[in-house]
Amino acid sequence: MLSFLDFEKPVAELQGKISELEKLGEGDSAVSIGEEVEKLQSRADDALADIYSRLTPWQITQVARHQSRPHFLDYVDSLISEWVPLAGDRKYGEDGALLAGFGRFEGKPVAILGTEKGSSTKARLAHNFGMARPEGYRKAVRIMEMAEKFDLPVISFVDTTGAYPGIGAEERGQAEAIARSTKKCLEIGVPNLAIIIGEGGSGGAIAIAAANKVLMLQNSIYSVISPEAGASILWRDAGKAKEAATAMKITASDLLEFGVIDGIIDEPAGGAHRHSEVVMAATGREIGAFLEEFSGMNAKEIIAHRRQKFLEIGKSLI
Repeated sequence: MLSFLDFEKPVAELQGKISELEKLGEGDSAVSIGEEVEKLQSRADDALADIYSRLTPWQITQVARHQSRPHFLDYVDSLISEWVPLAGDRKYGEDGALLAGFGRFEGKPVAILGTEKGSSTKARLAHNFGMARPEGYRKAVRIMEMAEKFDLPVISFVDTTGAYPGIGAEERGQAEAIARSTKKCLEIGVPNLAIIIGEGGSGGAIAIAAANKVLMLQNSIYSVISPEAGASILWRDAGKAKEAATAMKITASDLLEFGVIDGIIDEPAGGAHRHSEVVMAATGREIGAFLEEFSGMNAKEIIAHRRQKFLEIGKSLI
């Protein structure tokens, strides 16, 4: 059953009434409730559309974190065939948060990177809630090097609150691993596309998102720090996360205006967690358009394009 966010309470109440009516319509003594259910469903749909037409940055943050929102492996299952994940960084071990491998998109071979949060308690623990350790970023570097060797485009799906901040990760060179992965993204001679599908948090996101083209789902966020952590630093009060989310300009529309990202993938009213098939199809179209756009470029042109893209960020605001 889909869980409702706090600001979706009017929709939740209408859906509750619909469920009660549907129960009355069951059994031999069923009453005719079809017309009433249809009216209530129409009201619920209108209420949902109204709510999602005016989401605040903090509400968008909540949607981006929704537990039912499609995760990296959902996109792989929907869009990528012959998916072959590879494990290990050849230096220390395997990381379950940052997954990487090869597959085919519409028959074309591609390299795939992605942070996976997990969809159940067991999966979240296995994937460390999407927070990668150094070996995850070193694995990403290994896959990008292989992609360049075999002339394969790289597609990254980003959904992480940030890199794992544990002592072990720091001891194994977390900052250095993130830096090297970011550097590799910027220097490879094959086109790379990054899509923020939920949260794009800190260097943990940038490490696989320094790409020729960066797209965001409409109800995703992308920031150097989470609103809660930002509020703790700015006001020494994590309870002011709502204010921080607004001040930090973390939404897709704000970041497109600043030139930080290159496009927005629209989500129907209610978000990707209610309309996963629609969002998957839209994401697939964007990937196809990206591969077509860069198909005729050589390595030198691809690197120059990526370099110029990052040099242009913020110029429109000057």
